[in-house]
Amino acid sequence: MVKEFKEKNDRNAQFTADLQDDGYKDQVVYIGRVTKVVKGGKNFSFSALVVVGDGKGKVGFGLGKALEVPSAIKKGIQSAKRNMIDIKITSTGSIAHPITGTFGAGSVLLKPAPEGTGIIAGAAVRAVMEAVGIQNVLTKSLGSSNPHNVVRATFDGLSSLMDPYTVAMDRGIEQAEL
Repeated sequence: MVKEFKEKNDRNAQFTADLQDDGYKDQVVYIGRVTKVVKGGKNFSFSALVVVGDGKGKVGFGLGKALEVPSAIKKGIQSAKRNMIDIKITSTGSIAHPITGTFGAGSVLLKPAPEGTGIIAGAAVRAVMEAVGIQNVLTKSLGSSNPHNVVRATFDGLSSLMDPYTVAMDRGIEQAEL
């Protein structure tokens, strides 16, 4: 109970990367303020888009909505942990092949990069790549720059990735022939 109260009143807790016992790191991508006009005035609430990952190929995103920012972030983290996907990362810390992910009017181009390149990406895509543990990748966000669309398009691309072994098995050839 005391620990819960202390965490609730910690002002810096919302801005720090959260490494908990489960080993997941969370990153807030976007915080939006929403206003609802009612008869008595205006009601303000907040939405938070959060990306959570373990840095080893497991990543998820979530959207939390609440009357206060810390509560919205907490709900976003819980939602992200429920919607995790596994990504295959190559030995060079990149992706296996180029791919484009789309969602709505936004699309994201993901290309593998040689070791030492780093993450060349915008803020929303960079958050996803860091959370999943990809270290070398080239990306380009096309179309909508809305963070929600960009994150969902990135997840669409990452979930469509296939490892070379699976492709070789589907084609009925050796992996070396690819």
